[in-house]
Amino acid sequence: MKAAHGMVVSMHYTLTDDRGATLDSSHGNEPFHYLHGHSNIIPGLEKALEGAEAGFKSKVTVSPANGYGEKNPEAIFEAPREHFPAEMKLEVGARVYADGPNGPITLTVVTLTEKGAVLDANHPLAEKTLHFDIEITGVRSATREELEHGHVHGAGGHSH
Repeated sequence: MKAAHGMVVSMHYTLTDDRGATLDSSHGNEPFHYLHGHSNIIPGLEKALEGAEAGFKSKVTVSPANGYGEKNPEAIFEAPREHFPAEMKLEVGARVYADGPNGPITLTVVTLTEKGAVLDANHPLAEKTLHFDIEITGVRSATREELEHGHVHGAGGHSH
């Protein structure tokens, strides 16, 4: 079977930055599974894996435009301290969560200010060229439920 729209692709990967520093890896864990053609992974990687079969190995470089995009300066803003729970300890680099217009969003504390904190809603990998070392370990047809939900379900199903 080949990676195509509606297929579940399983793979091991190592993600590195331009300096070769490892940012993420599936090695030592179960393979990563995604539903091809359903925007479960970044567009540049999904396009590179189109038609791949089990056993396929490749090194894939993804530009910011085909990854997590460029940094949006409008997504960096100051939030007053009263917008955070009183018991929350704010630290540079901490991840905080908020309700956005399209669901939950993750923000990174960039700096602390006298009034609160400067937050960045950009993805941490925005603006970065990404380097993947990929090995496809399997490709299978998605179940009806996976196709309806738009993502892979693990062993024993999935509840929402």
